Amino acid sequence: MSEPDADPTERNRLDEEESPYLRQHADNPVNWQPWDQQALDAAAEREVPIFLSVGYSACHWCHVMEDESFEDEGIAEILNENFVPIKVDREERPDLDSIYQTIAQAVTGRGGWPLSVWLTPDGRPFYVGTYFPKEGKRGQPGFRNLLASIADSWADDEDRREMDRRADQWTDAIEGELESVPDPGEAPGEDILVSAADAAVRSADREHGGFGTGQKFPQAGRVHLLLRAAEGASDDETADEYREVAAEALSAMAEGGIFDHVGGGFHRYTVDREWVVPHFEKMLYDNAEIPRAMLAGYQVTGDDRYAEAARRTFEFVEREMTHSEGEGEAGRGGFYSTLDAQSEGQEGKFYVWTPDEIREAVSDDTAADLFCDRFGVTESGNFEGKTVLTINESIPDLADEYDVSEQEVEETVEDAREQVFEARAERVRPRRDEKVLAGWNGLMISALAEGALVLDDGERWADLAADALEFVRETLWDETEEKLSRRFKDGDVAIEGYLEDYAFLARGALNLYEVTGDPDHLGFALDLADAIQAEFWDADDGTIYFTPESGEELVARPQEPHDQSTPSSLGVAADTLLALSQFRTDDDFADVAERVLETRGQQIRSNPLQHASLALAADRYARGSLEVTVVADDLPDSWRDELAARYLPTRLLSRRPQTDDEVATWLDRLGLGEAPPIWAERDQRDDDPTVYVCRNFTCSPPNTDLAEALDWAEDGE
Repeated sequence: MSEPDADPTERNRLDEEESPYLRQHADNPVNWQPWDQQALDAAAEREVPIFLSVGYSACHWCHVMEDESFEDEGIAEILNENFVPIKVDREERPDLDSIYQTIAQAVTGRGGWPLSVWLTPDGRPFYVGTYFPKEGKRGQPGFRNLLASIADSWADDEDRREMDRRADQWTDAIEGELESVPDPGEAPGEDILVSAADAAVRSADREHGGFGTGQKFPQAGRVHLLLRAAEGASDDETADEYREVAAEALSAMAEGGIFDHVGGGFHRYTVDREWVVPHFEKMLYDNAEIPRAMLAGYQVTGDDRYAEAARRTFEFVEREMTHSEGEGEAGRGGFYSTLDAQSEGQEGKFYVWTPDEIREAVSDDTAADLFCDRFGVTESGNFEGKTVLTINESIPDLADEYDVSEQEVEETVEDAREQVFEARAERVRPRRDEKVLAGWNGLMISALAEGALVLDDGERWADLAADALEFVRETLWDETEEKLSRRFKDGDVAIEGYLEDYAFLARGALNLYEVTGDPDHLGFALDLADAIQAEFWDADDGTIYFTPESGEELVARPQEPHDQSTPSSLGVAADTLLALSQFRTDDDFADVAERVLETRGQQIRSNPLQHASLALAADRYARGSLEVTVVADDLPDSWRDELAARYLPTRLLSRRPQTDDEVATWLDRLGLGEAPPIWAERDQRDDDPTVYVCRNFTCSPPNTDLAEALDWAEDGE
């Protein structure tokens, strides 16, 4: 092992890191440091501030600030002489990002990336912003002048004392925001979904779909709230409105520019209200959470567009986001993190088209014209002279216009799409961030597991999910220590897992058990849940923290009750613990979830949209899981079709072996002393596959007809 640098800040150390984002900055003249003890010690030894820059590999404005400022020799000289510059990949260190985004929001009213923060040597912030232009403009300070001003102020004793006072105030504010725990109250009841859905309707853009009147983000959690509220609505008119708002959002995403109509998959968001021009980066978490919402929408509405969008997204993930050196039979591993928005230095260049480019790609002129009409490809374009593809004309309208059948239009457009896809494959591809993150893989495994149940090619998606789960378990889970690492990259494993890693992966493992019946997946979910309780749960505070108790000590220990670009890890943890409590004879998991919902109850009621995942967990707590216990070696095809067709949002599909001896073997593998209630005394009838459907300790008679059992449960509710 090499000796630590005497002064590591005398050189750029990012070439030693595995994060693609950090390595992108390894050739900057700035002496970038990773966030580690060497860098922090050097700041204390030199008595200079830390300049902390947080971003991620697909971040557009991160690239802009690098090109403008971090490649500039003069700016690098100011940074190197007067600061310890530290680069952080927010995808690797969401804890640091959460802490310093909190103060950015509080002080400036907005956050985002790149996040630029100036810290005292012990990590307390005293100046914050996001992107700074190289030279001042539009009332925004230039980065060069700002650095010089802060360096001068730090050198002045009186100014430094003022900076120190501000750092104390801001640190107190961070602690108050991230560490404060509300007084416990009553967990929300069944009415929480109505409050959440009503709020979602009020925020809906009924003209263009989705929510809000500016940039459009996916907001998958709101779609789930609306669909689940519609299921239990007291009158048909209200239920119809909830479903309509959800469908409008799903349709806007399936037809708009946020969806890649050539290659599948979803971009991050659109910069306009009409869902036309996206920010072109593709994030793994969006390509997990949006398809989950699409599949739910398909079950509720029967709209094939939603199932097709989910399927084509899974195909994209399998083709372009899957690690190819796994341990499974298919040689596949986990899923990569992101695709960049840029190629050849231009935003969206890989994805946009002109009519001439379509005609060059498609062999038949009529087919090219049909394709252009279908997807709105015009000479003027909708993005810098080219066209982002959207659904511009319907199949029936095109059939009338071209005087052909609708089937012929569909087949011609699909054939043209395949040719356009082949032509696009010759373009320079956006960069791919090949980190495998435990939590994001958990989200993708959940989505694929649901696809395995709902889509007609489900076995394909179950296998893909199983390969990913096996890879993550083999590479990132320490079975001896019962601890999860967050990141795998090129054989390197690093960073202690956060709550989102444990919670998202536990949910993914549970969901995969539901569709495959493999008890090893259930056992892994239970192990992760035990680790959540051991490392993240604080019984005195009644909350589950985002960072482990044994983790690095920072200026604050954050919690994550709010849904943001990913679901709230606190909400997913509570919901997953409630589901897994059905497999334990003790009440520990349920007690933890109940305490969390009591602690956050008033916050959930006051703003259910901001706490969508917690609101969904509260609904499961109030109504109970819909337990569907199948006693059979395999799930009959007709039963799988029945489950695929029904929207059962709190479904907990449990697979139980046929014989008591097999159950005993499972219990031994799972470390359970006795059969949990969900399995106990659940026997087959007449040697046929048998189902038991229960909610809140009320169960159907054993039934060999799944549809009858589910109808019984619905009628009973």
